[in-house]
Amino acid sequence: MNDKEKYYLVRETAVPEVLLKVIEAKRLLQSDKATSVLDATRMVDISRSSFYKYKDDIFPFHENNRGKTINVMLQLEDRPGLLSEMLNRIARCGANILTIHQSIPIGGIASVTIGMEILPETKPVNEIIEIMTGLSGVSSLKILGREDKV
Repeated sequence: MNDKEKYYLVRETAVPEVLLKVIEAKRLLQSDKATSVLDATRMVDISRSSFYKYKDDIFPFHENNRGKTINVMLQLEDRPGLLSEMLNRIARCGANILTIHQSIPIGGIASVTIGMEILPETKPVNEIIEIMTGLSGVSSLKILGREDKV
């Protein structure tokens, strides 16, 4: 969070109607009930410009606490304890491990895919990646995808 950003927690009754409609339009898009911003804004009866003006500034409280999901693929040496050390490093960064998939090692190298949730209190993604790639035995790391908010 940059030093100039401030957040407020207010009751729904204090939020202007247009902002509540922006939240509803975002929900329609995320649930695939609307196929485009135009569809969503028509369904909630607001202009597209209002949607774009406020979409990054309004969100339900629970959504603020949910993290972003990032999936990475690593090439690791087939060495006892290496995956465990990798997972410990991720945990020390404050990320929540969601999934782990490891292939059978071929030629002494295993492919590992890790899905993790980056929470507000987690170290920045670039720092986590540096910590992961700094571990001896990691030959490559590729970010496969990120889930960011609409």
